[in-house]
Amino acid sequence: METGDKRAGKRVKKGRRSRSETVPSLNDLFEVFYEAKEAEGRSQRTLKQYRENYRYFMRYLEVKQIGCTINVITTDVVRKYIVYMMKEIVQFEEHKYKPVNSEEVIGLSPVTINTRLKTLRVWFQFLEEEGLVDKNPMKSVKNVTEDEEQIEVLTVEELDALLRIPNQREYSEFRDYVLMTVLLDGMTRISETLALQVSDIDFQSQVIMIQAKNAKSRKARMIPIQKQTAQLLKELIAENEEFETNYVFLTNYGAQMQSNHFRKRLKAYAEKAGITKNVHPHLFRHTSATIFLESGGDIRHLQMLLGHADLRMVIKYTHLSNKALIEQHKQYSAMRQLGNKAQGQKRKTNRKV
Repeated sequence: METGDKRAGKRVKKGRRSRSETVPSLNDLFEVFYEAKEAEGRSQRTLKQYRENYRYFMRYLEVKQIGCTINVITTDVVRKYIVYMMKEIVQFEEHKYKPVNSEEVIGLSPVTINTRLKTLRVWFQFLEEEGLVDKNPMKSVKNVTEDEEQIEVLTVEELDALLRIPNQREYSEFRDYVLMTVLLDGMTRISETLALQVSDIDFQSQVIMIQAKNAKSRKARMIPIQKQTAQLLKELIAENEEFETNYVFLTNYGAQMQSNHFRKRLKAYAEKAGITKNVHPHLFRHTSATIFLESGGDIRHLQMLLGHADLRMVIKYTHLSNKALIEQHKQYSAMRQLGNKAQGQKRKTNRKV
């Protein structure tokens, strides 16, 4: 039994500490995760995506008044978040570059939903491995099924029409022409291409080097280019001399060109060329990869050019055109083989009435 002397002068505890004070906040845990991934050398693009997708998740928790401590995040909460993205969110509502006069569409695409879930998976897996959570709520959460829609590619005629539009006597349009040529010839991503510097180009060997820091895979790769492409790059670099920068693709005031800038200009060129398809920078990569395969290119060499570690990604990525499918069917159909065996046999020309 405690005596009065032992308690003298000491603070008397009456209330209990709130449980929320002992439970880590999601913000704190996310920052631990973010700093770890930054230390691992994740690209700025990936880090930005982590933060954006985390912000979307926190917005959901706020709207539904769920709370922002780790103990409230369960598998059920995540599944309800998926339903929320499918049936409640208005497309582009959270985007600062919302298209003008865009129709209000409810529900995000399966691809967008799965991209946001991917960040949560990586985050909670990290927390589990670091011993910062007792249970990973993402373990039994499955991705939303994505429709395997056929991706359009440009025809050779459409490519020719598109490349005829830029006026090569003007600096900005000549630069755009060179950029389109590199995207088509090198099958590079727009982010990789806009990050090219003069020192990345070997004109003697006619190759460009995609630096690891600029590649989505974080692995450097070598891209061969045609003589014509190399000559165009030389001309553009000569035009850029007055800007005193090592970057190849610049605005007309000397700053490094950004993808959104080119994307808008490309759409305008496509409209002038009378192309009704959705023309965007990545379409050059799809188109070139498809033409490569249709022309007899080896799929493993294509894998190296595209920079994919998994061959399955290349098979999924390169959607052969209907024309190639028809030609293959004509050549290898079982009916064609039967037709060959029937040659030389006497044919019946009349039918019984």
